[in-house]
Amino acid sequence: MKLPISEAEAQVMEVLWQRAPQATDEIAAALAGQQDWQLATIKTLLNRLLNKGAIAADKDGRRYLYRPLLAREDWVGSQSIGLLDRLFGGQLAPLVAQFSSQRKLSAADRAALQKLLAESCDE
Repeated sequence: MKLPISEAEAQVMEVLWQRAPQATDEIAAALAGQQDWQLATIKTLLNRLLNKGAIAADKDGRRYLYRPLLAREDWVGSQSIGLLDRLFGGQLAPLVAQFSSQRKLSAADRAALQKLLAESCDE
């Protein structure tokens, strides 16, 4: 993928990650409850995603069906690393400290963190 995905483009990607392939009108219908976008706006976002190599378009009669080329897991991974780098200088401990100061860690959260720590120490 060439360029980062904007917040608006990510909303279109979420629709395609949930179900693909889809035509423009299907994507618009899926977004209707979340956004008040005109069909032209969705077409613009789809064009941007095509140019970035995040999606592909396959001709189906007189319309195009869009499908993701970028896996959601890959996008979430790059977004997570970017967040960590931008806000916490690449350090994981301050990120966890920030979240735990804002929201009480549940027993399940603490157990999951302990498991992650144990697994990372084994490697």
